Amino acid sequence: MAIVDVTVIPIGTNTPSVSEYVADIQQILKKYESEGKIKYQLTPMNTIIEGELHTLLQVVEDIHEAPFNKGIQRVATNIRIDDRRDKKSTMESKLESVQKHF
Repeated sequence: MAIVDVTVIPIGTNTPSVSEYVADIQQILKKYESEGKIKYQLTPMNTIIEGELHTLLQVVEDIHEAPFNKGIQRVATNIRIDDRRDKKSTMESKLESVQKHF
């Protein structure tokens, strides 16, 4: 199980707000989640996605393409992957591990 931190940045929008594009991306993520392929969490600055690495890479490609599908001509996508293979790691288990130290 891997965890991906991803930020999709549409460049050249008509307004400084990108919430419309974020909403489109969330619809794609909801579809993957409803199929049982991923779990995800929207944050104010990015989205965290959990699943099998090959699936996550497909999800990242799909959400990267979303702004292009709305006519944007340039998109910058930042990706950070945490792929731990010595034990199962989830978004919740990572938070619980930190909270044990409080």
